[in-house]
Order: sequence, then structure tokens, then C-alpha cells
Amino acid sequence: MNELAFGPAKGNMMEKRSLVDNNRSFHWITERVSGICEAKAPLWWWISIVPCGLIATLVPAMLIYLVATGVGIWGLNQPVSWAWDITNFVFWIGIGHAGTLISAILFLTRQKWRTAVNRSAEAMTIFAVICAGIFPAFHVGRFWLVWFLAPVPNANAIWPNFKSPLLWDVFAVSTYFTVSLIFWYVGLIPDLATFRDRAIKMGNKIKAWAYGFFSLGWCGSNRQWRHYEKAYLILAGISTPLVLSVHSIVSFDFATSVIPGWHTTIFPPYFVAGAIFGGFAMVLTLLIPFRAIFKLHDIITIKHIDNMSKIVVLTGTIVGYAYLSELFIAWYGANPYEWWAFLNNRVADPYIFGPLAGVDPAPYWWSYWLMMICNVIAPQFFWFKYFRKNVYWCWAIVFLGPNVGMWFERFVIIVTSIHRDFLPGAWGYFSPSWVDITLFVGTIGLFMFLFLLFVRFLPMITMFEVKAVMPQADPHNDVPDGDGKGDEK
Repeated sequence: MNELAFGPAKGNMMEKRSLVDNNRSFHWITERVSGICEAKAPLWWWISIVPCGLIATLVPAMLIYLVATGVGIWGLNQPVSWAWDITNFVFWIGIGHAGTLISAILFLTRQKWRTAVNRSAEAMTIFAVICAGIFPAFHVGRFWLVWFLAPVPNANAIWPNFKSPLLWDVFAVSTYFTVSLIFWYVGLIPDLATFRDRAIKMGNKIKAWAYGFFSLGWCGSNRQWRHYEKAYLILAGISTPLVLSVHSIVSFDFATSVIPGWHTTIFPPYFVAGAIFGGFAMVLTLLIPFRAIFKLHDIITIKHIDNMSKIVVLTGTIVGYAYLSELFIAWYGANPYEWWAFLNNRVADPYIFGPLAGVDPAPYWWSYWLMMICNVIAPQFFWFKYFRKNVYWCWAIVFLGPNVGMWFERFVIIVTSIHRDFLPGAWGYFSPSWVDITLFVGTIGLFMFLFLLFVRFLPMITMFEVKAVMPQADPHNDVPDGDGKGDEK
């Protein structure tokens, strides 16, 4: 790690630690990041993207089958009329939180370490929200009538019901996606101009035209930079409340109902913390392998992984606190239906808590305790520096912990609450159909397919922002570049 002294008297004032290891130059940053897209596609990329593309085709195939047949091909039944579709919707929306959080909130709080990971996290947000939007759109059954959700005048005089939280979802998610997409694109413009200029030098006319079209004539003038920084700041200001509001509104789908297990005021902060928890886990899951593949160790350093691991353990602890608060309030609140739902639908396992409470095991007890192990116990390893700084352990913990646990959290909230509600005569058991499973697998393939396209054709590191936080960008810094190649003009 490079440590540079700066200040009025070098060596006896503050020390500024570089966020890029090995004293790399601006030129090295440009070459390393641009080289990912300019070099010939490696074999591993083809081996990865072809299967992901084939798996992604399951999404349109299953949706066409669904429209032709009806939502009865999903495993939905009565009383479980919300199951895998809404579980997957909330799961993917949660994944999309980390990107905007890193870009907006960490930008406003001047956390400079965000610059190495924000671009990839923002792309992850866009792709995750695309996957999320598929499920509620087709869950309505008659997909061709989805436009009724919009307040558009129509001959039938059918207007959206603004009292419905489901309508709030439509506005929250569509606003979040639109702002996130604009935020991501605006941040790309200076780097697209760099790609354009390099493509012109290399004589690649197609790339030069494509990057030139999307870089909007960027030339890096002082006037353009001033306008860019204002626009970016405004978008960060707009995005910040959206990060907090979108998952709060998604939680209102449940919190405004009367179903035991859903009717709780802790849902908005609980959902937001869980979304950030799952989103950062997915960022680590994606970036750790790509960091090794593209040899980005000097840009995405152990410090970045360490910081994100700390956020995972913080938000994971908040989520664990929320789980215990729910249990305590269910017991202490003296609402017999709420406590019955928690004890008999979730907590009671065949080995410990069921026999202790003298009740039969809950049908989905395994999902509840799997959620607790993955979301509450697994992240606690990050209290230890060894697990935060060892990339293999870090990747294994987030992959098997929050990524799995957050899906089960949504499954537990939705399915266990409604499969046995007030009327024993209406109780039922949900099992996913092959279409449920295939569609979910297809969205995973779609997500990975889009992300692989992103890393191949767009800069996955925000080059100009990384350069701006390097010591060379400081006008008072007089330490030469470590690689002796000089800065890029």
C-alpha cells in the first residue's frame, strides 16, 4: 500500500493513504480498464455468456407459456396466492439497492472508496430491477391489461386505485429504475468519451461511432465538467430518498394488510436494511471474481472489500435485530393471532422449539431457520479481520450467507404468513411448480448475461473518479508516479 505524505511540511503533518495500490499512474488506470473492452474476448467470457444467454431464454419461453396458459401453471393456490413470484420480485428489488446506495449516499457523504466499485454496482442495480419488474407484471394474469395501472384516460373509465399499496409499487419501482438508469448513464459519459478517443486512434470506426454517439460530444472542457458535476450532485440528491423509499413502499404491500406476520410497523426500516445487506453481498459476489479475472487488485483493493464487508455485518446485525424484535413484539403484544402465526408457522421446529412450546412443527420451519443461519449467523464472521480480508472466505460467506438467506427471508414473510391464516378450513401448502423454478433460474441467467455484456463493452471501473482520488490529482502532491510512465495528458 502506498502511503504519501503531504502538507506544508512533508512528513510531519497528515498522511494521505492512496486508494490505488502500488502507486499506479493515470495512464495505467486507463490502460487497465480500457484493455478489458478493447482486447479480444477471452475464452472464459464465451464459455460464461453462452450458457447464461441460453438460460436467459427461459424467461421469454416461460412468459409466453404463462400468457398462453394462465397463471395456474405457477404453484399458486388458495390461500397461497402470492408465492415465488412476489418472493422473487422483492428479492431482485433488494439486490438493486446497493448500486444506488454506493453512488448516491456514499457520494454525498464523500466516501471516496466508492469510486472503484460504484459503476459495477450501478449496473447491477439496473439489471436486478429489470428482473424484478417481470414478476408483478405477469402476476396480474392478464399482462396486456397492465397499462390499467397507469393513470391514463380510457374508454372504460377505469382508474387506478390510489389506496392500493400495489399501485404505490408501480410508481416507486418505475421511478427508481428511471432515476437509477439516468444516474448510471450520466456517470458513464466521460469514460465513454475516453473509449471514443481511443477507438479513433485505433481506427475502429464502428466503436468510435457507437461510443461517440453515447458520449454526447463530451470533450472534457471546463464548462462541461461544471455542468456534469452539478447534474451528478442533483441526481445523487434525488436518488438518496429513493433508496430509502422504494423498499419501504414495497414493504407496505404487506404492512398495510391484516394478515398475522405481515401487519407490523417495523417492516420499512427492516426491508431497507435487508435490501442494503443483500445488495452489498451481491456486489461482493460479483466483484471478487472479476477483480481476480481482470487483475484489478490495485484498483479494487482489500480496503474496498473490507469496507463492504463491514457494511454487510452492520446491516446483517440490523436485520437480526429486526427478526428478534418481530418475535418479541409478537409475544409481548398479546395478539394471539400474531403469536400463533410466529410460533406455529415459523419458529416451531421438530427438535428444540416445537417440543419446548408443546406444539407441532411448523410446515416451513426449515426455511425460517435457514434464513436465521444465513442472515444472522453467517455475517458475524465479518467481525474478524481475517474473514473480511481473505477474499476466499469473504466470497464464500456472502455467497452462501446473505445471497441465499435474503431469498428465504422473502419466502418466509410471504408464504409462511398466508399458508395458514385465520380460518383452519382454508389452510394449504405451497409447492413451486416447474414453471416457477424455471422462470427464477431464467432471471438469474438473464442477470448474469446482462452483467457479462456490461463488463465486455462498458468500463466497469469509473476511471475519471478513481483518478480524482489518487494522490497525483492533488496539486500539492510532488511524489512521482511509481511506474515511471508519467500521467496521461
